[in-house]
Amino acid sequence: MTRAFLFPGQGSQQVGMGKALAEAFAPAREVFQEIDDALSQKLSKLMWEGPESDLTLTENAQPAIMAASLAIIRVLQREGGLDLAKHARLVAGHSLGEYSALCAAGAFTLGDAARLLKARGRAMQDAVPVGEGGMSALLGSEIADAEAAAAEASAQGGICVVANDNAPGQVVISGNKATVERAGELAKAKGAKRAMALNVSAPFHSPLMQPAADAMREALALVTIRPPSVPLIANVTAAETAEPETIRRLLVEQITGRVRWRESVLAFRGLGVDVTVEAGGSKVLTGMVKRIDKDLQTLTLDTPADIEAFARTL
Repeated sequence: MTRAFLFPGQGSQQVGMGKALAEAFAPAREVFQEIDDALSQKLSKLMWEGPESDLTLTENAQPAIMAASLAIIRVLQREGGLDLAKHARLVAGHSLGEYSALCAAGAFTLGDAARLLKARGRAMQDAVPVGEGGMSALLGSEIADAEAAAAEASAQGGICVVANDNAPGQVVISGNKATVERAGELAKAKGAKRAMALNVSAPFHSPLMQPAADAMREALALVTIRPPSVPLIANVTAAETAEPETIRRLLVEQITGRVRWRESVLAFRGLGVDVTVEAGGSKVLTGMVKRIDKDLQTLTLDTPADIEAFARTL
């Protein structure tokens, strides 16, 4: 059994996240306390009690999702004997999940990962004035049709690109709000079942996020990145890397670049992976994996019972 550990991105946050883990396991409580201390913020209280409106703010949601994922990993390491170098072939994360993946694999300290994601969330929030950008999920659209619709809409003015190639029939576009809306209509004419506007605060993974990429280049320059214990499949290349300076560069490119999740998962079996293990995230990535490659086995770790059962397989 050769595993890939997967780490979710924004959208998987919910009030109460991580609370059961903290109540069940001392190592999980340590993780939440370390992150609260690193941020000088009671992020754990916000995660467990809300309000939801504050938790969904990008600058809070990003470190919160990472915290929940890393609590699971820390419990498995301390109480289940998890060693990624021995028990995994690679790690991958969806957008902010790359920071969680790298932290799990020892490339970042927990404190650095939390501070970087806080900075990333703020920079992404501030990159584009509210109301100017938008994102839309094209349901039932294949990637070539989505790319064509985005290009046609952009030719008429504004910016629209494919932001997330998530799974067959699930592509997300991003850019100027009016251009994204125009691309959605063009995509429907090309066979998409639906163009669904996403409730996001900024046009993530588009050229409009360049100010955030510049901010993260500065923030990442100040942080030590160690070689991860297992390779990362990077969002922007859908290829593995374990070289710290390459990781640093790709994390900057990721802010404006496409999340190539479908291509990443398609690469797994060629790298020997036959099982994916999603750490937190309420099965969002697992659902995508099943649509991309039905032959991969999938596991999700969300509850104390999930963690205890998985630990027995190590």
